[in-house]
Amino acid sequence: MVSIEMLIKEGKISRIRELEIDRYTNFFENSSKDDLEHCKATINTFPRWSIISGYYSMHDITKLLIAKKFRLKIELEVHATTIKVLRELIKDREITRLIEKGYKEFIFLANDLAEAKKQRTKAQYYTGTAFMKERFQKMSEEFLFETVNPYMKRIRKILGDTK
Repeated sequence: MVSIEMLIKEGKISRIRELEIDRYTNFFENSSKDDLEHCKATINTFPRWSIISGYYSMHDITKLLIAKKFRLKIELEVHATTIKVLRELIKDREITRLIEKGYKEFIFLANDLAEAKKQRTKAQYYTGTAFMKERFQKMSEEFLFETVNPYMKRIRKILGDTK
């Protein structure tokens, strides 16, 4: 198990200074909401981007939680470090399972984007065949309803947010 003190020594996380906390938490409060709204807005038109935005809403609200409750800021290897810190500080297997699932989806799609760019494909990345469009729409809906929404709800509860 990774310790918080070890992550601080490695420079992967740091303690947030008093003067920085409001700016830092406000940023992640707003970005998590924006990403969630983008996820919902693009679910049918650009389902892969919807999944990426859904994951980022999860990632950002996690960083908000870590900052508000523990006064810690993620500095390096932000995605993996955020999950490590969450796992260490919040002993909730379901929360950890959901963020790890989200991260795997994000990595899969990010790799697809990088490969498509490298190959300079001219095919429309998001629509392709009708079958693929339908498949990714279904995946993005499932991701939102089965991963993103339950995760956001659980983290909001920990944060004491009743929305």
